[in-house]
Amino acid sequence: MGVEWGRIIELMPDIQQAFFETLIMISISFGVAFLIGLPLGILLFATDKGLFWENRFAKSVIGFIANMIRSIPFIILLVALIPLTNLIAGTTIGPYAASVSLSVAAIPFFARLVETSFREIDKGVIEAAIAVGATPFMIIKDVLLPEAKPSLIQGITLTLISLIAYSAMAGVVGGGGIGDLAIRFGYYRYDNTIMIVTVVILIVLVQLIQQAGDWTSKTIDKR
Repeated sequence: MGVEWGRIIELMPDIQQAFFETLIMISISFGVAFLIGLPLGILLFATDKGLFWENRFAKSVIGFIANMIRSIPFIILLVALIPLTNLIAGTTIGPYAASVSLSVAAIPFFARLVETSFREIDKGVIEAAIAVGATPFMIIKDVLLPEAKPSLIQGITLTLISLIAYSAMAGVVGGGGIGDLAIRFGYYRYDNTIMIVTVVILIVLVQLIQQAGDWTSKTIDKR
């Protein structure tokens, strides 16, 4: 099962297009996951027992919804969200359509990582902030986010890597990207060269993101 360089050169425009589509899916879905998942993660943490927004009902509802979405296999979620995808994107195929399902899957995933990051903070630091009269907003801005920054960077890294895997899976249902290229050429046409190329691209992309995340986390960790 060798690599045919002539075949790679021939399909280079398709490979570049697939890579660009993968970046579109990851960028959109992570942006949505960050904007919605970060506040949700804060709520999951702050509404817990003994904290400044303690609310058992809110904690239970948000936690249940997050767990429910996370428990659904992504391929099933893709199919189940077709009506929502069509409503938002106006189509059910392509990278922008796939971004809808990717975003829905990534939001609770990232929210739980944010909650976990905050749980690693020494509660004494939070209690000290409350004792000096800090408001909830000040605690979040000046205590939680700065203290949890290295862990949050790791959470962002893990979310991006998970989205790469999910985006490849989205190719099965016409989502575009590297996964779609592997299915159309590598699987349906038994093109081993394309299968190898797509796997290598995904591995390199994951490694680059992981290395960047590790370096950034260590750089900003002042402990």
